[in-house]
Amino acid sequence: MKRNIARRLVISAASLAALILLIQLIPVERTNPPVEADLVAPDAVKDIFRRACYDCHSHETRWPWYGRVAPFSWWLAGHVTEGRADLNFSRWPLFDFEARELILRDIEKQLVDGTMPLRSYVLGHREARLSDRDRQVLLEWVRAGY
Repeated sequence: MKRNIARRLVISAASLAALILLIQLIPVERTNPPVEADLVAPDAVKDIFRRACYDCHSHETRWPWYGRVAPFSWWLAGHVTEGRADLNFSRWPLFDFEARELILRDIEKQLVDGTMPLRSYVLGHREARLSDRDRQVLLEWVRAGY
């Protein structure tokens, strides 16, 4: 009986290891398309956005080593794709006035609510944490209507 259980455990572990190896063969798009037009903002604002937001919201993503390991690569690529679709600082000057206004209001709401950057992102990227001063600088910029 114990031998049977041990054999099943070995087979299960080997199957899991094989599955983990096989999923590494599924390709994941980790690209940084050319920057079409970069954000125009004061240096203090750009520095905060670059540090805390650009990995998901620009074409200047710094892909970490675990971005090559499935299933983490799937999760990360999905976040970047979604982030770029919601707001892409590499396209900022190409947005019309109305689109920018909507984006600015959304940025303001998320800064006030504290929903960005995502907590799951900040856990692994401490440099992306926004201090109270960072939030104030960004809120002043947003409210000025840039």
